Amino acid sequence: MGSDAKNEETIRRFCAAFARRDIDELCGFFTPDAVYHNIPMAPAEGIDAIRGSLEMFVPVSPYVEFELVNLASDGAVVFTERIDRMELGGKAVELPVTGVFEVEAGRIKAWRDYFDMQMLLDSQRP
Repeated sequence: MGSDAKNEETIRRFCAAFARRDIDELCGFFTPDAVYHNIPMAPAEGIDAIRGSLEMFVPVSPYVEFELVNLASDGAVVFTERIDRMELGGKAVELPVTGVFEVEAGRIKAWRDYFDMQMLLDSQRP
């Protein structure tokens, strides 16, 4: 398996792992100095900060699903088009997301998600 295929497989496994809602498992996919950046918000730098970001939505939702719509890679960079589904504040969220990952030695060094923040906010309104 070439490096592009290995990197793609890492990201496929990472996205599938969200369904198990195990923060320790998810954090295990990252390098110690990784950066997770939901572009509308400040980046989370390092495992502790990434853990804090994940804890804001993973354990509070009774389900989390990252549906991969499209995936492409070029070397260490893996692009995903996803539909992220979860429940926040008792309301279902279905959010189209583009994620860009940088993979180093089988682990995620950088993760940038691009989405419409207004769509997320609107999903939480009464």
